[in-house]
Amino acid sequence: MTACSEAVVAMARSEEGQGTLALLLERMHEVEPERLPALFNAHVGALGLRAVDILLADVRQQALISLPHEPGRPPERLPVDTSEAGRAYRTGAMETGEHPDGGLTLWLPLIDGVERIGVLGIRTDVLDRPTLRVCRALASLIALAVVSKSHFSDAFPRVRRSERMNMPAEMVWAYLPPRTMGTDQVTSSAVLEPAYDLGGDSFDHSLLDGDLHVSVLDAMGHDLSSGLASTVGMASCRNIRRDDDATDLSRIARSIDSHLAHWLPDRHLTGILCHLRVADGLLRWVNCGHPPPLLLRGQRVLAEAMTSEPQVPMGMGHRLGQAEWRTDSIQLEPGDRVLLHTDGVTDAKNATGVRFGEERFTEFVLRAVAAGEPAPEALRRLIRAILVHQRDRLSDDATILMFEWHPT
Repeated sequence: MTACSEAVVAMARSEEGQGTLALLLERMHEVEPERLPALFNAHVGALGLRAVDILLADVRQQALISLPHEPGRPPERLPVDTSEAGRAYRTGAMETGEHPDGGLTLWLPLIDGVERIGVLGIRTDVLDRPTLRVCRALASLIALAVVSKSHFSDAFPRVRRSERMNMPAEMVWAYLPPRTMGTDQVTSSAVLEPAYDLGGDSFDHSLLDGDLHVSVLDAMGHDLSSGLASTVGMASCRNIRRDDDATDLSRIARSIDSHLAHWLPDRHLTGILCHLRVADGLLRWVNCGHPPPLLLRGQRVLAEAMTSEPQVPMGMGHRLGQAEWRTDSIQLEPGDRVLLHTDGVTDAKNATGVRFGEERFTEFVLRAVAAGEPAPEALRRLIRAILVHQRDRLSDDATILMFEWHPT
């Protein structure tokens, strides 16, 4: 085939592909979530493809679970750590492999903004530039369909579960934001365990007026009231951010303290509330009885850089007559990372009573950063290492959040 003929074929395929993608965009809003795989597979032939498989990451990000093509068909489970699909999920890059029945299998990450939600498997006979464009467009379209339908259906949350979830965890997960969010200026990512048996840990991150707002909370206890206290804390943060001055961190702490005093007077929260002015890297924070944040600059931890005089937890201020929480500040440099965690991370003990510890914790992060791992993957592996250290049975919730300022 001549170069001119190839160009004509590519143009025709592109026009046909655009029409099919437009049809799928229209139809995907009308079908039930369970019928998405069947809908897309009914039309991928017009895109020059054989078939597609939609796989979602489970709650703990240890397996990729397929959406069945037809009712009653058992889902397929692929390990994140050892499969080609898992590698695409871990790296955020496309993977290719030969299919047993001939042709190729492409694995493309499904991304919502910067949040990893799963992987798309595509079977094709050829891998040229037009086909690759179609595959990437298809991955974006399917990610959009999964995210939009997750807001009003329990189908995808059910697929993503490998075991039963307790009530406090159900409540906290329902209120949590995506684990990863960000822009070309700043990125924030978080993980928390035990995913199905959470007690009182939670996190929040949000962009408002070009600034990053971050909080990590740790409620006393490990029961339904702990989950309620954590949820009250997150709701208070958002209430002040959305209705009042989002930069007044002391006011947010007072709001949480006041609401806990009114609704859960026997509970309290430790926590870190942060506000990063993205335009110039000025970071302000309030520490309410919590482990201090860690500042990572290059390949080292700046010891004590964010250690400050301790303040009382939220929920105890009204008992002790404290009306204000002090706000501290520091000037970040481009590329700086700030690490927040709850005490369940460093206090996790192995069978012989050895703590995971802050040194092991920070060394793991620094090695991952040096290896060029994206923050979501570094934290996923870190929380897994903590679970292994404590034989998959954490005695306390463990939450880690890391944000990076990387101005263009």
